[in-house]
Amino acid sequence: MELKVKTSKKDEVIDITERINKVIKEEELEDGICLVFVKHTTCAVTTCELTDDVKHDLSSFLRAIVPDIEFKHEGIHSSDHILSSIIGPSVSVPVKDGKLSLGTWQKVVLVELNGPRERTIELSFIES
Repeated sequence: MELKVKTSKKDEVIDITERINKVIKEEELEDGICLVFVKHTTCAVTTCELTDDVKHDLSSFLRAIVPDIEFKHEGIHSSDHILSSIIGPSVSVPVKDGKLSLGTWQKVVLVELNGPRERTIELSFIES
């Protein structure tokens, strides 16, 4: 199953939790594992608390650890590739009682690093 997510800024953190829960409900999965995989090299997926402060802090921190310097590869978005590799293209989240089994403040998020773009996220399920 694929989700399409349109981003609107160069750097953006987007909550995709409820969109995934909707698919889980449609697929009638009660318990198991959901694998969330983004099919791009300049964005990533992870889990985090999702307040405006956390979104800002995450983006600021990422840009601080990998600044735009002159890289050998194309130069214009090399840092985006590096950051997406550090965060990673996938997360596995347990499914319990028909929805993602996340902590109180956890959300599954798409981390856009080279937007605005339309992104494709592949969802796979393992039923238990």
